[in-house]
Amino acid sequence: MCEYCGCQSLTSIDELTREHDAVVALISRVRKARGEGDAVAAAGLARRIAAVLAPHTKVEEHGLFPAMAAEFPDQIAVLEAEHRRIEAVLAEAADAVPADPAWPDRLLDVLAQLRDHILKEQDGVFPAALTTLTTEQWEAVEAVRARAGSALPRPAA
Repeated sequence: MCEYCGCQSLTSIDELTREHDAVVALISRVRKARGEGDAVAAAGLARRIAAVLAPHTKVEEHGLFPAMAAEFPDQIAVLEAEHRRIEAVLAEAADAVPADPAWPDRLLDVLAQLRDHILKEQDGVFPAALTTLTTEQWEAVEAVRARAGSALPRPAA
């Protein structure tokens, strides 16, 4: 993804970006499973995406977004609404393959929205955060990450 502004040099943004990359890789696997008619695999992958997004969304909504909401209220509201739509469709597969035969198509639709959402964050939110957040705000983001954790293993040093 994006590497032009240097925002990935910050641990907070690097971790959010790693989570985005993991989700994008899982999205491609969902598309393959759907193309093969494998709803069981698609549902399992939806659960994996939800697991990556759970702490990721906490960091954004309890750390990064509040720090940016005063300056970018409309954009932050849109991103949070998108989180809810994405979470709702993923949650349908929380326990099993949804019985609704339309769910696989809803899943593909919401994952396309998620891909666009990721681009908005990577190309807009993260670079804007780099230029607008104070040291104290970044420390608050890090504190949220410490509480939320991550579904991904730490990168090798």
